[in-house]
Amino acid sequence: MEKTVRELAEFLHGKLENDAPELKVTGVNGLVEAGANDISFAVPPHVEHCHLSRAGVMVLGFDDPALPDNRPVIRVENPRAAFAALLELFRHRAEVERVVTTGNHMAYLKIAEGCDKRCSYCIIPKIRGRFRSVPMQELLNEAKRLASEGVKELVLVAQETTLYGKDLTGEKQLPLLLHELCKIEGIEWIRLLYCYPEEITDELIKVIKTEEKVCNYIDMPIQHSENRILQRMGRRTSREDLVAVIKKLRKEIPDITIRTTLITGFPGESQEDHEGLMNFVEECQFDRLGVFTYSPEEDTLAATFEDQIDEEVKEERRDELMSLQQEISYEHTQQLVGKTIKVMVEGYLFEDDIYVGRSYMDAPKVDGCVFINSPEELMTGDFVYVKITQGREYDVIGEVDYEFTK
Repeated sequence: MEKTVRELAEFLHGKLENDAPELKVTGVNGLVEAGANDISFAVPPHVEHCHLSRAGVMVLGFDDPALPDNRPVIRVENPRAAFAALLELFRHRAEVERVVTTGNHMAYLKIAEGCDKRCSYCIIPKIRGRFRSVPMQELLNEAKRLASEGVKELVLVAQETTLYGKDLTGEKQLPLLLHELCKIEGIEWIRLLYCYPEEITDELIKVIKTEEKVCNYIDMPIQHSENRILQRMGRRTSREDLVAVIKKLRKEIPDITIRTTLITGFPGESQEDHEGLMNFVEECQFDRLGVFTYSPEEDTLAATFEDQIDEEVKEERRDELMSLQQEISYEHTQQLVGKTIKVMVEGYLFEDDIYVGRSYMDAPKVDGCVFINSPEELMTGDFVYVKITQGREYDVIGEVDYEFTK
């Protein structure tokens, strides 16, 4: 079944009025990598049950006998435009009931779509369009419904959470949204991801500090530390600014966990730049850190830069950074030994006869775990207090502290 981009929205709208279909979106060039790598994140949460899968290259007349008759194949000449059309179609369909796929105890709450930053290495603005906040009442309604279904942790996501609401009112409204979400009964943890450092305000820091339900945790992707590389990336900050915001966060919230991500091997990155980044990581002592080698995206400015770095050099620099971070992380886990922390139980490992969970310091899927020894049965989604007995590079091990756990 072939559909033009113009016909795509009308076709899907009609299908979604009934049972949501599985859609296999294909194109002559496939979906661009930035979208295909994480389609589940790109599609707004309230349509998680409408499964999208990347098909790759499709030639005219191709017919996949494995596809059931009721699953349409949408073929378009411009995959990027099709992807944008899908997002625009789904954007305002909050009436479609969301099916939570993360388990009953936690859920992602997508508060905005798109991005206006236009970093030189990023294709996202061309795929997802301009920054668009979800109206606050829609978010509150969704959060209340999730809480009624047993969700206890909300993880707020967007391309840039810190700008939430500015396109709607002219002012950043993330602090207000957090205040309102904290009023919802049943929600115990609210976690912030994708906070741009230059948009972190004193008001936001105060909310994180004072609202008990907001985890003392912030994910703040900085990508690099050296000013020359930051400028080439199109980032709107400097090494000095980054150090200042990190110091302020730790001064105001001493037990805050700061997570960040870095790109190594960006075009033109010299050995001196890499050493500067290493020194920066050593200085800042990030609690959580991810490092990725630069990968050129088609139709981005950075992909046209002539001074590309060899893959072998990129990987060596990544490995050096991660080796340094492993040492830092190990020191941090050792500091937890002997302390009792609140942990959300997430499952049980039968082979090891041990439970696994997360503390406020650990975002799902990207950070470490707390392994819990317990003589009594623990239920997924419950909170328990765990006394840490051992620290590893990224994870900690402990036992239920029944003095605090009720």
